[in-house]
Amino acid sequence: QVQLVESGGGLVQAGGSLRLSCAASGRTFSNKRMGWFRQAPGKEREFVAAISWTGGPTNYGDSVKGRFTISRDNAKNTAYLQMNSLKPEDTDVYYCAAEGRYWMGSEIGDSYDYWGQGTQVTVSS
Repeated sequence: QVQLVESGGGLVQAGGSLRLSCAASGRTFSNKRMGWFRQAPGKEREFVAAISWTGGPTNYGDSVKGRFTISRDNAKNTAYLQMNSLKPEDTDVYYCAAEGRYWMGSEIGDSYDYWGQGTQVTVSS
């Protein structure tokens, strides 16, 4: 069992940057894949980024590739999402997630059994 808490969201102007954090507690954080997803009211959940337990292989959604960077610090039980060159289209609630029992691919929400409460990111023009 893993508990996840996101932080670092807020209001920024287009072109600005934010760094989201996902603090994990419980067992086996260091050997679980981690992912970031985002969702706005009335819209479907969208894959943002994922990272392996070693911090090596990463994967990004097409809409954020080249602008966002996922990382993790296993010693601190924390995953991060650095967001640069933010656009109004990035406005969403951002959720972090930890790998579950049945892996279906990093972009699939059902691959993750543990989810945080979300943190709001709003990008103004």
